[in-house]
Amino acid sequence: MRQFNKALVTGGAGFIGSHIAKKLKAAGREVVVIDDLSMGKAANLPDGVEFHHASILDRTRLQEAMRGVDVVFHNAARVSIRNSFDDIYGDTETNVLGTVNVLREGGKAGIKKFIFASSMAVYGERAALPVSEDAVLEPISPYGAGKLAAEMYVKQLSKYYGFESVVLRYFNTYGPGQTLTPYVGVITIFINNLLQGRPPLVFGTGEQVRDFVYVGDVAEANILAMRKQIDKTVINVGSGRGTSVNQIAVMLIEKLGANLETTAAPLPLGEPRDSVADISKARRLLGFDPATRMEQAIGEVIESVKNMNPLLLARAQ
Repeated sequence: MRQFNKALVTGGAGFIGSHIAKKLKAAGREVVVIDDLSMGKAANLPDGVEFHHASILDRTRLQEAMRGVDVVFHNAARVSIRNSFDDIYGDTETNVLGTVNVLREGGKAGIKKFIFASSMAVYGERAALPVSEDAVLEPISPYGAGKLAAEMYVKQLSKYYGFESVVLRYFNTYGPGQTLTPYVGVITIFINNLLQGRPPLVFGTGEQVRDFVYVGDVAEANILAMRKQIDKTVINVGSGRGTSVNQIAVMLIEKLGANLETTAAPLPLGEPRDSVADISKARRLLGFDPATRMEQAIGEVIESVKNMNPLLLARAQ
């Protein structure tokens, strides 16, 4: 098994990236993080990392961060489907050109492996569930289109520069430490509303089904992708279980003892109705076992939201 000693995590001060960085540090790896802190927080960084406060659009700072790195976990991105319509240029610049920058500087620096955080948004609307990696790719948002374009660049440039690459398509990740915004992370948003005495806002009928996967399991999938000798491979990362948005709302209302009912709004443009991952490939190639059940983790998530900065809570109103 190939040994990787020094890892770069782009977006490593963010929700998923910081969990990856912590697992790498716990395993004794030297860790470098580059993050512009537009969504991440310096407090999320584990002790002992080399931190570069910079954007992945800054090629000079990327070159500095890449020195001596042999494996890259690329998680820096704009992650809002709805915002990708309003700011298509910014979304494309970060998610496509930014990915090209990381690939190019990694190739020039002589990295050995590149692990890319893609998204279930590349699938668009799928009639058959669960969705496997060989499904037709028809994204229905600029965000999904950008992630698909970035996947193509990962495949082409990793071949050109001669390093291994793995694409991980994340499904709906939840857990402690998720930055609170009005657009991303329905569980965190619902908890915040309920803690402030406001009803959860459910888009559409609420019967749309999502695959909610715990952030610790997603981080573990990244570590497994580093350790396994796999290359030019695309793998779903989810729980393999579907849960409706209404089920989430009811569970949280009961958990928090709130005397509230949900309110409704139209389903936003670009968001698929149903999305559940087929994770048989992840099980087979990675030995991936998403063992964390929502019932076990939800108390930790609630405490995390309670401890958030009040200013962030106010912004998400």
